[in-house]
Amino acid sequence: MIDTLTLLTFLPAALALNLSPGADMMFCFGQGLRSGPRAAMAASAGISTGSMVHVALAGLGLGAAVSAMPWLFDVIRWVGVGYLLFLAWTAIRTGAIPPEAPQKPAKRAFRDGLLVNLTNPKVILFVLAFIPQFIDPAAGPILAQFMIFGLIIAMGGFFINGAVGVFAGGAGRRLTGNPRAARVLGWLSGGIFTALALRLAIMERA
Repeated sequence: MIDTLTLLTFLPAALALNLSPGADMMFCFGQGLRSGPRAAMAASAGISTGSMVHVALAGLGLGAAVSAMPWLFDVIRWVGVGYLLFLAWTAIRTGAIPPEAPQKPAKRAFRDGLLVNLTNPKVILFVLAFIPQFIDPAAGPILAQFMIFGLIIAMGGFFINGAVGVFAGGAGRRLTGNPRAARVLGWLSGGIFTALALRLAIMERA
């Protein structure tokens, strides 16, 4: 369906995209610091799943609605801001989770990553700007091509963002035995989530 030359052009572009520090990477970093490597990988999986939802919506043409209707963009965006601030407040209030404490359920970390990604309308607009450059209408169904390219980005993001989170989680686990360090890590994670919320709040549609 997708010719080899197009795929070979897309792969390094997708890798460069995944390696660029961004909101998803910082979110996994914050999750790792606070809740450990397992939660970081689950959050990364949630983010990648959310990315595939955005890709499917863009392929179906629904992304045009977000681009054309400012109020819809803003509703989604402010829901995301609110959720990130809730996560920040929780991290600051409870601190980092000590190694001996019950770890954050993976399904909850997955849900957090999924919701943070889905409530960032900039993702679907980016997908609409990036993936169509590699789409060939003569090569087959447009949606199928969107999904293939999206899966490549999502898988790369899962491993790279997850690795960043695991690294942060390993460092965090060595510090959380100290209550004061656990509190500092909680504040650091909360600061990361707050910064992401502010970034989402001030982003422009264009």
